[in-house]
Amino acid sequence: QVQLVESGGGLVQAGGSLRLSCAASGRTFSSYAMGWFRQAPGKEREFVATIGWSGGSTVYAASVKGRFSISRDNAKNTVYLQMNSLKPEDTAVYYCAAGHSLGTRVANYDYWGQGTQVTVSS
Repeated sequence: QVQLVESGGGLVQAGGSLRLSCAASGRTFSSYAMGWFRQAPGKEREFVATIGWSGGSTVYAASVKGRFSISRDNAKNTVYLQMNSLKPEDTAVYYCAAGHSLGTRVANYDYWGQGTQVTVSS
């Protein structure tokens, strides 16, 4: 069982930056792939980024590649999402998730946080 708690969301102007954190409970954090997803009002949850258990493998959605960076600190049981050059279309609730494989689909992940709101004003 893994419990996930996101933090770091907020309101930022277009072009600004935010760093999201996701703190995980449990001693097996380092064995999980970790992902970030987002969901805007009226839209389906969509993949943002994922990172393998060692941090050596990462995958990004095309819409965020070059602007967002995912990383993890297994000693702190925490995964991060650094978001730069934010756009109004990045506005959404951001969720972190833990799973046993490096995937881009919601179904690839077994555990989810409650989400943190990111709002980008134009």
